[in-house]
Amino acid sequence: MKRSAPAAILLATGILAGCSTSNPLEKKLDYKSAEPPKAGNTLEVPPDLTAPQIQNKYVIPATGSASALASSNAVAATQQAAAVQAAVTGNTVAVNSIDNITMERAGTQRWLEVKGKSPAELWPVLKAFWQENGFVIKTEEPDLGIMETDWAENRAKLPSDGIRKLMETVGLGGAMSTPERDKFRIRLEKTANGTEIYFSHRGMYETFINEGKSDTMWQPRPVDPNLEAELLGRFMIRMGINEEKAKEAIKKTQVVADKPKDSIVDGKLNINDGFDRAWRRVGLALDRIGLVVNDRDRSQGIYFVKPAKGELDKEESSSGGFWSGLTFWKSKDADQKANSGAPEYRVVVKEEGNGTSSLVVQNKQGQVLSDSFAKSVLSKLQTELQ
Repeated sequence: MKRSAPAAILLATGILAGCSTSNPLEKKLDYKSAEPPKAGNTLEVPPDLTAPQIQNKYVIPATGSASALASSNAVAATQQAAAVQAAVTGNTVAVNSIDNITMERAGTQRWLEVKGKSPAELWPVLKAFWQENGFVIKTEEPDLGIMETDWAENRAKLPSDGIRKLMETVGLGGAMSTPERDKFRIRLEKTANGTEIYFSHRGMYETFINEGKSDTMWQPRPVDPNLEAELLGRFMIRMGINEEKAKEAIKKTQVVADKPKDSIVDGKLNINDGFDRAWRRVGLALDRIGLVVNDRDRSQGIYFVKPAKGELDKEESSSGGFWSGLTFWKSKDADQKANSGAPEYRVVVKEEGNGTSSLVVQNKQGQVLSDSFAKSVLSKLQTELQ
């Protein structure tokens, strides 16, 4: 893609501006989410079909009816906010004590434990929380307890100068952007005492690919555990916890206890955690390494997964790009070639006793794999579980 002049100028300065602090709940966040416009689509949306445009309210239209469309989108956004509030009314979770919601940590992973609340009760509050923070909900599967946001830009990283204010005044604020995008996958696990909530981050960064700096390509960014913790803390506040207690909860999870490294022996990852803890942590780690959980059977310790196939795959498959950096599953093994498309796998967690568990990767038929795909998965999970 070719970057506009204002955006090119901001490529070098956007990240520096509004840099986040390491203090809990003090990051500057101002997310705006929008689906990229489809190539060749120049049709205007009729006035009575404005609702689907809610997700694109931050995209500058290519037609001459920008003001009319912006006005209709403003009305639609207001209606959407009212609908969200109506959905939450009567299901609002009021947690007035830090004892009812706690933040836990293992390695780089953090999650929330909410006592006395089911996933069904928390679902509308979670959905409202992400929408209030500028994200569009891309997919949601309440039966599986999985929700995923669209890609969003943290516009707090844009410089707050006269140029930006002028462009926003004339309706061209969307032409200014940073080269970073974030998205989150939210997962809820029902427990005997309530519900566990996991936020897993994925990021990408736009970089120049030629000396003339006329073409760019999206590349993967490392997972940001501190950003996950920041949003978990903000959700605690959304649930009724005061800010100081939320900050305290995050600080308590900043100290990581020393832990022996999990080993990989004969195609098996040995995990120094009991089954319950290992099961929860593996689920979050799978999200981080680009394996989508389609289903799970906790009684059997099985996660049914397949490689993540993002909205940019079709557009960038021929020239690399963001998703190509995550396609470590594209093995050259003969059996992998035969199974084209999006192959399905099983990740099996098993209790081994003495507070330990094991993990193996299987194919769809339940046969243990030892090919390059399985080795890559085990290696990446080993890193994420530290």
